[in-house]
Amino acid sequence: MKYILCLLLVLMTADLASAQSDTVRIRTSAQCGTCRQKLNRDLGYVKGVQSVQLDLETQLLTVAYDQSRTNPEKIRKAVTHAGYDADDMPADPRAYHRLPACCKKGGHPRE
Repeated sequence: MKYILCLLLVLMTADLASAQSDTVRIRTSAQCGTCRQKLNRDLGYVKGVQSVQLDLETQLLTVAYDQSRTNPEKIRKAVTHAGYDADDMPADPRAYHRLPACCKKGGHPRE
């Protein structure tokens, strides 16, 4: 029994060590605390996304992700599906229309 537990622990550790993490920075149209919450929630559903940070001052989104499960293109696409621009990719029009007024371009951002 002890042997099986040790073997499982070694296999789990090896699997975690083999995961390759990377970071992508995306210029976005997000501008307020509501935007931050929405992006955190929506990107949390993307398999492989490990953390999301939005700098409201620079509108720069930093996403840490597992390279074996996702890639920057999928992450950018998820940002556009949330209603925000992602670098040179425009926001999905229907998703953008559903955003609160504070999150739309020219809206009055709130923290």
